Amino acid sequence: MIGEVTGIRKIRMLYLQLLYRCNFTCLHCFHGKRLQYADAFTAEEAASLLTLMRDEYGTEAVTLLGGEPFAHRDLAQVVRYAKEELGQRVEICTNGYRIERRLTEIAPHLDLLRVSLEGVGSTNDGIRRHGSYQSALNSLSLARDLGVSTGATMTVTSRNIDEVLPLAGVLAQLGVRQLKLHHLRVVGNAADHPELLVTAPSAYGRLREELASADLPLEVIVDEDLSEHGAPQACAPSDGPREIDRIEADPRGALTMSCKAVGKDAHAFWYEKAAGRIVHKPSSADELTLAVPDVVYGRA
Repeated sequence: MIGEVTGIRKIRMLYLQLLYRCNFTCLHCFHGKRLQYADAFTAEEAASLLTLMRDEYGTEAVTLLGGEPFAHRDLAQVVRYAKEELGQRVEICTNGYRIERRLTEIAPHLDLLRVSLEGVGSTNDGIRRHGSYQSALNSLSLARDLGVSTGATMTVTSRNIDEVLPLAGVLAQLGVRQLKLHHLRVVGNAADHPELLVTAPSAYGRLREELASADLPLEVIVDEDLSEHGAPQACAPSDGPREIDRIEADPRGALTMSCKAVGKDAHAFWYEKAAGRIVHKPSSADELTLAVPDVVYGRA
């Protein structure tokens, strides 16, 4: 269906939000009130979508998210299916809070564990949850010991913009290979915390200069919109792309083709779980917008 409407023939990665439910209520979370929603993929529904994406679009990798994916009771079943049955690269993005037992269970089938952190020590805990910083470091350390590659994400805010390099140093000591920096989008919980916004655009310029001049021990990937002028417009060419990097499925089945669409509730395509098919539901607000390239500093 996607190919028929858009001309897209290959989608490299599926970002699959298994559920909205989470054991955190982070100040900047874009889900906001949806954290209370019960929508979720069952293991069978997730397997069906994974199979469809591989068979029809050559999807070769999946990133499992939430909410908190480790709160999904059948996470291990989904991970094993993606790896063993489909041969896909499997990544999980988690808050890393008290996941040691389940992480040990799925480690043989996991290619990358990515943990979200918002700074060092109390800075992180003030945004996420008390005790979450040390718990996240414990999870990263365990993953390393289990032979699982690790990465981290950080949403840049007024509270933590000065802690990017210190956090990178801590992560490097744990063997973390990559840190992704994201722009704060004022949706969900962040809409109630305008104090988190970086109000001086020049601060992004200084951050980029620091990253460019630092001898970074790990790779740092920066959202292009972390700049003084924001992200440039980057839409599909008039005749449509033939291949895209990712598509994201939320717990309801709504499909979004760009992370830049976070916060919008207009989706051209939906995965109907009961029928196991993708359908087209066009809206005047829908357009295919592709994410702009990120900027990479340091080394992998």
